[in-house]
Amino acid sequence: MMDADEALELVKSGATLLLLDVPQYTLIGIDTQVFSVGPAFKGIKMIPPGVHFVFYSSSTRDGKEFSPITGFFIDAGYSQVVVRMWDQQEERLIKVPEEEEERYRQAVRSFEFDKHLGPYDLSLYADWKRLSNYITKSTIERLGFIEMDSCGCLRFQCSVVSHVFHVALLMFKPIGGEITVTYEHGMLKNTCKSAMERVLDEQLRNSKFSSPAEKHPKRGCYYTPIPRIIKRKGIESEQLTSLNLDKASTELLETLLVKDYGGSEESLLGELQFAFIAFLMGQSLEAFMQWKSLVSLLLGCTEANHSSCQSTVCKLEELNA
Repeated sequence: MMDADEALELVKSGATLLLLDVPQYTLIGIDTQVFSVGPAFKGIKMIPPGVHFVFYSSSTRDGKEFSPITGFFIDAGYSQVVVRMWDQQEERLIKVPEEEEERYRQAVRSFEFDKHLGPYDLSLYADWKRLSNYITKSTIERLGFIEMDSCGCLRFQCSVVSHVFHVALLMFKPIGGEITVTYEHGMLKNTCKSAMERVLDEQLRNSKFSSPAEKHPKRGCYYTPIPRIIKRKGIESEQLTSLNLDKASTELLETLLVKDYGGSEESLLGELQFAFIAFLMGQSLEAFMQWKSLVSLLLGCTEANHSSCQSTVCKLEELNA
């Protein structure tokens, strides 16, 4: 049990997520924690600095049905105040003008909203760190979308939208890259899938919420393509067959690390965790496919013990421990 001084220090040093005008019964989540919005709820305080995943699902007035989940990553700084306001028409959280945002920040730092802010449960923070310890601001920027706002400034947002509780998917103009089941079946039409994945894909294709991927060219995340077949000039057919049977060979992993991850195994593991969270929290089939491809790649490295890739595979084992 922390005393008043410790709590005050955590409030001052931690980040704050100020959420204004959010309707009652809306589910608000951050990392592995979920809050049900009451009449006095205006956000979350004492958030440890670093990467976090914020997600939410609006509710009907009686709190019995919920909309699709929408989520976004933030990189919270020391004592930072992140402000979002509920747009009633679009039923989503939006940014507020900079001048207005600064006034809210000052109000938060003056403790005007303190009694309306729910505390981040620090006892659960270790669980989140195990899920996200390789995700950095660079990971989010690399996999997400950059857009120009009305002030001419670059802004990043990668949203995750999923269909849950069989509620109609709200169609709105996105302010950033999104993952949504309304078009994911089209993105995966040329991808080899397991029996379970084919069933899921068929359900998405036949869903009344589905629409072609071509209509949403700017949605989704920039996941790294994972080759399924290795092609090289001058290689013997027997060797080629062997390599393709072990498509996630050490050689392929080494090539990807250098070409796509700048030689950084942490970047690869960051993308692995990013995709897993997008799948786990946002129920994204595209994210699941990427996570599966990366895990298969790493687990298929039978020669990793004799290469620089050994530490990458060992770190994957640590993540699963």
